Amino acid sequence: MGRDYDAILFLSFGGPEGMDDVMPFLANVLRGKNVPEARMKEVAHHYEMFGGVSPINAQNRKMIAGLEEELERRQIKLPVYFGNRNWHPMLADTLKQMEADGVKRALAFVTSAYSSYSGCRQYLEDIQRALSENQQNDRLHIDKLRVFFDHPLFLDANLECIEEALQQFDNLENLHLTFTAHSIPISMAQNCQYENQLLFVCRQICRRLQEKYNWPGGEPQWQLVYQSRSGPKSQPWLEPDILEHIENLKNGGVSKILVHPVGFVSDHMEIIYDLDTEARQLAESLQLQFVRSLSSGNSEHFGRLIAALIEERLKSKAGQECQIACLTGAPLPDVCPADCCAYTPTRPVQTAGSH
Repeated sequence: MGRDYDAILFLSFGGPEGMDDVMPFLANVLRGKNVPEARMKEVAHHYEMFGGVSPINAQNRKMIAGLEEELERRQIKLPVYFGNRNWHPMLADTLKQMEADGVKRALAFVTSAYSSYSGCRQYLEDIQRALSENQQNDRLHIDKLRVFFDHPLFLDANLECIEEALQQFDNLENLHLTFTAHSIPISMAQNCQYENQLLFVCRQICRRLQEKYNWPGGEPQWQLVYQSRSGPKSQPWLEPDILEHIENLKNGGVSKILVHPVGFVSDHMEIIYDLDTEARQLAESLQLQFVRSLSSGNSEHFGRLIAALIEERLKSKAGQECQIACLTGAPLPDVCPADCCAYTPTRPVQTAGSH
């Protein structure tokens, strides 16, 4: 199996792994953007609080190890290469190594489950840019796997993390389930299905929880909110913000909150600072019990998910009978339309303080 491809490219955002990495990393993320120095220093301080280390690379390596085990189990003999958009291992360097190893055609898995400019199209642009910089356009071909928000194993991964977190509560009375995702500009959201896809996953999760648990009132209280916006106040972004939401919950009489980062697959700096630090401190100051569940990439289901997406594409390319796993009835196409998630950013849409 795998006759049409030579390798797998695991592609992510990247993050610093020490204090010396922080400012160069920020410079990579914000390259070409007119970002005030004060903002960069503010973001750098987030990393200083944690020794300059973002958990994202370590978690990605763990996901890759799980993927490699699953590929071996499925007898898919393709090497996995790791590349990042903004920090080592840098995508361009990884592509050079792939070509040196004789790779001519690879499948790319991107650590973003949803459709948006920053979660899908920008990765495609980065791949093309790296190929052009390396003058590899005619020698190395990269195909991106489809977005996977609607894959049953993605739902299973999220549910596993939520159910583990639920064990920290004595009971489900007066418990609110808050889903968070990275906010994006409204102008970007209008050109993609990001918000609708997030809401779809939230509803699927709550339906499954309702079926399994004796939830007070018959169903979970829940809401999708956003975090980590980075644009100027004059630019509208998706709302409500997680901090505003927590204050509203307190005013509404809620006493317990479970926050699940449904929009993320790893517990990077946006999770460690924006949720575990800022949101937790606010909730505890308001005397709310605050629990944050792990992101879906921590689940053992996640390696199976990536391998299933790879196997789906390999069988399709090889002309074999292929069972497509999709909760929406039909998955989004493998190849995005030319105008899919189109957006022209004027400011960074994912801040360096995020990862």
